Amino acid sequence: MDTTQRTDQQRSADRRRRELLEAADRVVLRDGPQASMNAIAAEAGITKPILYRHFGDKGGLYAALAKRHTDALLDSLRAALDAPADRRERVEATLDTYLAAIEARPQVYRFLMHPAEGGQAGDQGFDVGKHSAPLLRRMGEELAQVIDGPARISGPGVSSWLGCGGTGSSG
Repeated sequence: MDTTQRTDQQRSADRRRRELLEAADRVVLRDGPQASMNAIAAEAGITKPILYRHFGDKGGLYAALAKRHTDALLDSLRAALDAPADRRERVEATLDTYLAAIEARPQVYRFLMHPAEGGQAGDQGFDVGKHSAPLLRRMGEELAQVIDGPARISGPGVSSWLGCGGTGSSG
């Protein structure tokens, strides 16, 4: 297989992955934490095994959705952090930006931070804290840079403040 053919296949796979993530977003916006792999596959017009082929399991899909939404949120937070204002105003603007993002898309927030109670049968072992802790740490570290230099996140404070209620362990 030549390089051009591999590049075309990779582009096609990337496009298909984006389409599947868009379908997952639609289901998450509708169903929140109750979004299931079955509903996402149906929304995408595919079978569940094809969805698993792209993401592995719900954890893989969750990680891809979390990265997608976190990157967009961090871009907005960075804009607030980098605004030409004093430190307090930038911190307030950053908090306002974070809370506005939750308010604008509460189902996405619930999906990312609060797994469905009881979950789906195949979701046992899905650890939302394992996936959300790194994104919360990234956000906390960037905010800490503006507030007072490098972050030392070693307690429940930042995670609780951001809405996860995670352990706050660093590592």
